[in-house]
Amino acid sequence: MAQGPNPLAIRTKKYQQDKNDYTRMALVQAWGKTWWHALIPLVLFLLPAVFSFSWWWVAGAIIITLLFVLLRSAQVMSVTQVEQGSPLFEKLTYEVDQRQILLRRNEREGMALTWDMIERAQKKNEGYMLWLQPPSDAQLPSGWKGWVARTFQVPVFIHMPFRIFNSPNDLKLMDSYLRRKNLIS
Repeated sequence: MAQGPNPLAIRTKKYQQDKNDYTRMALVQAWGKTWWHALIPLVLFLLPAVFSFSWWWVAGAIIITLLFVLLRSAQVMSVTQVEQGSPLFEKLTYEVDQRQILLRRNEREGMALTWDMIERAQKKNEGYMLWLQPPSDAQLPSGWKGWVARTFQVPVFIHMPFRIFNSPNDLKLMDSYLRRKNLIS
């Protein structure tokens, strides 16, 4: 027997995440945590200038560092371009209950996210950010490729602005769900 919709579920208005907003938030998150990674190539390529100063070493260090920053930023921005990321940017409604979060394209099509697929949540000024779990070590390649995948991981999240919720009670219930699941304090 098929189950009907949960009467305690939060149903939101349709919402489509803007790719530019997503990119901006993802870049802030990625560089906020790992800004010091950009110092590594700068320091490494400035070391020869300490022993034998030349403007070529300084210029080379700056160019290599800028290339690193551009490459890392392009990696973060690629989430908006790959096919696997396209469900994040479709017009969806969300149904949140104690078991899962349903991302619905229409009445028949959708995707379920269980609460264990969410690593953490943040309540910002404009809405909730639900950060998805990164891949486990078993899912990553081994060796140096696995190290690179773990070190330069791209943040993937769902942004749910407050304006898509239908009432203040829905916001309180969402807060309650996030606190019960220990995703937000």
